[in-house]
Amino acid sequence: MESELERRRPTASYDWGLLRWIWAFVRPYRAMFWFSIVLMPLNTAFSLAQPYMIKLTVDLFLSPRAGHHPPVWLAPLLRNAGAHGLAVMGAIYVLLLAGEFGSFYGQFYLTNIVAQYSLSDLRLALFEHVERLPMAFFDRNPVGRLVSRMTTDIDAINEMFGAGSLTLLIDLLTLSGIIVIMFSLSLRLALWALVSIPPLLVVIRFFQVRARVVYGQIRDRLAALNSYLSEAIGGVSIVQLFTRHAETAREFDLLNRRNRDAQMMANVYEAGLFSLIEAISTITIGLIVWIGGGEAIHRLVGLGTLVAFIEYARQFFMPLRDVSSKYTVLQSALASAERLEALMREPVTIDSPARPRTPAAKSGSIVFDQVHFSYRRGEPVLKGISFAIEPGQKAAIVGATGSGKSTIIKLLNRFYDVDSGRILVDGVDVRDWDLRELRRNIGLVQQDVQIFTGSILDNVRLSRMDLSEAEITAALQRAQALGFVQRLPARVHEDLRERGSNLSAGQRQLLSFARALAYDPRILVMDEATSSVDSETERLIQLALVELLAGRTALIVAHRLSTIEKADRIMVFSHGELRESGTHDELLARRGLYYRLFELQYARLRGGEAGAGAEGQSR
Repeated sequence: MESELERRRPTASYDWGLLRWIWAFVRPYRAMFWFSIVLMPLNTAFSLAQPYMIKLTVDLFLSPRAGHHPPVWLAPLLRNAGAHGLAVMGAIYVLLLAGEFGSFYGQFYLTNIVAQYSLSDLRLALFEHVERLPMAFFDRNPVGRLVSRMTTDIDAINEMFGAGSLTLLIDLLTLSGIIVIMFSLSLRLALWALVSIPPLLVVIRFFQVRARVVYGQIRDRLAALNSYLSEAIGGVSIVQLFTRHAETAREFDLLNRRNRDAQMMANVYEAGLFSLIEAISTITIGLIVWIGGGEAIHRLVGLGTLVAFIEYARQFFMPLRDVSSKYTVLQSALASAERLEALMREPVTIDSPARPRTPAAKSGSIVFDQVHFSYRRGEPVLKGISFAIEPGQKAAIVGATGSGKSTIIKLLNRFYDVDSGRILVDGVDVRDWDLRELRRNIGLVQQDVQIFTGSILDNVRLSRMDLSEAEITAALQRAQALGFVQRLPARVHEDLRERGSNLSAGQRQLLSFARALAYDPRILVMDEATSSVDSETERLIQLALVELLAGRTALIVAHRLSTIEKADRIMVFSHGELRESGTHDELLARRGLYYRLFELQYARLRGGEAGAGAEGQSR
């Protein structure tokens, strides 16, 4: 299924706009870029001069004609060379070859230097932009597609520079120069050579339209393939656990074959374009040899002119042959640029205001005032939620799955904006806070802890580069995590693998506590932070909580009601509404929704204990 980034198909009307967009990243390196452009016509001049030197060599030395004299600029050189005139012509030809090599090398080197620097800047700009996009964007666009945008699509633009696709304009100038030279050598042969242009234009236009569509399909299908790979490899443990190998392979095979078919169709068009141009060029050169050979026999043109004409005809078709590869690469790059530009245009809907407000005092108060919210229009998740948490108060949220508990946390951290109503932190609407400052003021401890590749020190410090190793060690000790960290070979410098796979779930959870302690926020938010750990780790977490909750406002989302019995306030959510609020004893006394939830969990607990007791007796 295509994401929003793939829905709009590229059309030719965007081409110049896309090239202007790419130019914005090339502009800082424009001096090198323009110098490489200057070298292009110089390279063309060296190349076009070579057939002319062959013509002069044939007409002056190999098949001299009466009354034929060297041009003014060459005559003094030949006169001084005496009997070594042919060696002079060879030396000039070698100099032209050296000039062509040097100018081409310089142009190619500078172009690729510009490409690497500018595309590095583009990749960084894309990454920084994606980091600032709201969570709603990631709900709609798979991570694999975004990775494809910043890797394969940028590589396609890099290939455009490497394949010389930006030299198409210079190729047109080269073709124009060859045509002018042809007409100056022989009007009749030039007209015969140009007969091939109309069918060439028809062929190029035919493949141009189809290639653009196919290369758009290639980018879409490659992105889908990368997205599936990211998901399948990330969930390989589930695939193995449920023996879903065959089904996963079939789904991947379908995506892989769709990508292969698009690539094959592109190859068909590219091969067709190249072969047709090659056939037309061969036929045209054959006509020139047939007609020009007859004229050379009857002394209507010189042999040197015919040799030069054949060489110019060959050079005339070389850019046209190259256009098959250059143009397809250009189409692929433009299709990729279309998607990259669309990604860069994604609005950052959640950002700091132009003039953020700073609360008079950061005490840790939280107020939800008639908050309505929905992830999808017409499907409300929160319905007029209102509550207040005083500074230093420990509040808990409970309720069935889908009641809106985790949504409260996402809105408080401003991962999403409310549909209506407002959320106040220390008396200031979260939309008026500086976003960085707001999230620094709220510590979030989640059930699924995100561990990054790097050391334990880096994972606790994150963006707080001002924190010293001693401060990190102190945070680990207060979070009851220093014990297992010191048992590691490199201690705080121990490298963690992807997603922290060399740590247990409990150890990862303790690291998340250390993060929060290191940042020292005024408000602590815990989302099911103790629901997936063993009893020993839970004991350590309870000890860490004493440190973590001291002097802070806390908002705790929990499924296990036993963990929040001592909370100052418990709020019970159901179907997006706040149904009950009070202490543990008060809510039990009401015998309402909380009482029923408590009874259900207590009954399950008693059933588990009874089952364990029966099993022990049977043994």
